[in-house]
Amino acid sequence: MAAERFNGANYELDQLTTQLTETREDLSLAKGIQTTTQAWIGQRLRALYINGDSAGALEVILGAQSLDELLTRIDLAERVTAQDDRLIREAESLRRRVAAREKELTAFRARQAIVVQQRAVEKNAIEAKLAERQRLLGSVKEEIARLEEAERRRQAELRRQAQLELERQQRLVEAQRRAAAQAAAAQAAAAQAAAAQAAAAPGRPAPLEVDPPTPSADELSTPDYVPPPADASRGAQVVAIAMQYLGTPYVWAASDPSVGFDCSGLTKYVFAQVGVSLPHYAAAQYQLGSPVSRDDLQPGDLVFFSGLGHMGMYIGDGNMIHAPQTGDVVKISSIYEPYRISGWVGARRVL
Repeated sequence: MAAERFNGANYELDQLTTQLTETREDLSLAKGIQTTTQAWIGQRLRALYINGDSAGALEVILGAQSLDELLTRIDLAERVTAQDDRLIREAESLRRRVAAREKELTAFRARQAIVVQQRAVEKNAIEAKLAERQRLLGSVKEEIARLEEAERRRQAELRRQAQLELERQQRLVEAQRRAAAQAAAAQAAAAQAAAAQAAAAPGRPAPLEVDPPTPSADELSTPDYVPPPADASRGAQVVAIAMQYLGTPYVWAASDPSVGFDCSGLTKYVFAQVGVSLPHYAAAQYQLGSPVSRDDLQPGDLVFFSGLGHMGMYIGDGNMIHAPQTGDVVKISSIYEPYRISGWVGARRVL
């Protein structure tokens, strides 16, 4: 806009300069006409004087041969005098008008030159600001690119860690299943032995039921040992499903991977894959299942923030997977970021 104002001021100045040049040419022409007219009239008067025909009233009367000639000569003299006067007045009037126009245009041009100078200062100032903003934008773009690359690396590392945690959970579940199967087999074998012993020695009391083996102190102290979570296999399963959609764009009110996800749309879609129906509304999902404290979170638990304005799914190790906001994608974030802690609402276990 400043550049166009500057261009407009220059255009008007050019127009005024052109008009002033044309007016000065007209003034020169008018002065020439006035000079020519005065010279012509002067020459004619000198010729009349030299020829003895001054066209005075006495000469006109005495030189007439008849009344008609007298009237004719008087009329001619008056016409010549009137024409001379008119020519002189017109030449002088033209000169005055052109001179006035020249003065007016000179004043206009001086004012317009000031406007052009002001517009030039404004334009230069804005161009300097634009150059500074372009420089800042260039540095910001570089910083944004650096941050985006850092975030990509961070997300890749978080994904790797989450995958390792998921595999650990799956191994744990499998180990728990094997332990349960072994305990059941041991209990069945003990029952069979007791039955056989009772059959071999009639009259003895029936043996007591054998409890499943209790984990040893060494097992309890190992880093990989944790108490079996409630239906941990399904929690690990929904986490594995959700991780397939890392990088999917955030789309408001969407719950379809071909389109995108919002926060509650992601959990709705993922839980549907294991046969659990969730409403497409964070506040409604918060009403389901049972409450869980932040210290007791397990993979697959739903976590809620910002007055139920946002939610995600806990995946372990203090992280959640979620669809954050417009312009972002499904990603892994810590639930212990300061604004997450301050915006914490609660968690629910649906599985």
